Amino acid sequence: MRLNTMKPADGSKKNRRRVGRGIGSGLGKTAGRGHKGQSSRSGGFHKVGFEGGQMPLQRRLPKRGFVSLAKNDNAEVRLSDLARLPLVEIDVLALKAAGMVPIGAKTVKVIRTGKLDKAVKLLTGVLATKGAKAAIEAAGGSVADAPPRTVKVVEEKAWQKAAKAEKAEPKTEKAEKKKSEKKADKADKAEQKAESKSEHKAAPKGEAKGKQKTK
Repeated sequence: MRLNTMKPADGSKKNRRRVGRGIGSGLGKTAGRGHKGQSSRSGGFHKVGFEGGQMPLQRRLPKRGFVSLAKNDNAEVRLSDLARLPLVEIDVLALKAAGMVPIGAKTVKVIRTGKLDKAVKLLTGVLATKGAKAAIEAAGGSVADAPPRTVKVVEEKAWQKAAKAEKAEPKTEKAEKKKSEKKADKADKAEQKAESKSEHKAAPKGEAKGKQKTK
């Protein structure tokens, strides 16, 4: 075998189809496009998935679930990965520097996969599952309680609750005032009715009849 005798295997290379080059090939006059219609014109094109106006397949099928926008914010690390790190205190920056989590990760969670033989201290921002936390503590390590992100969320919720309570206080006072005013009005009306009834009973019959006639 020589360089000048080398050639591709039989059947591996196929000649390009040349259209519009005479009737002998069968793809001459109309070049395989047919006579009329959108597909025979130059520039004739419809969007991908178009089905002539009927509801296309990608819209007929039911949709389920969603794509989380925060999926790239969270990352996972195995116990065996922590065992390979030459560090005792581990945080998100250390894991990023070691290339174990993406650069855009905000929180990291340790899962119970593999073994951990050394004591490791997980700082804020690095969480652990229940089994991973037990394995880390059994090896003499520790896990931080909560990342700063969750602490901020808790603080914001507490602040929102306090603000709502402050707004609700004047409303409750106004409602109590309105209730007391309504009760007082009802009591006054009841007294007036009782007085009118007592006056009507105390009046003599002749006067009552005279009043009815004048009415």
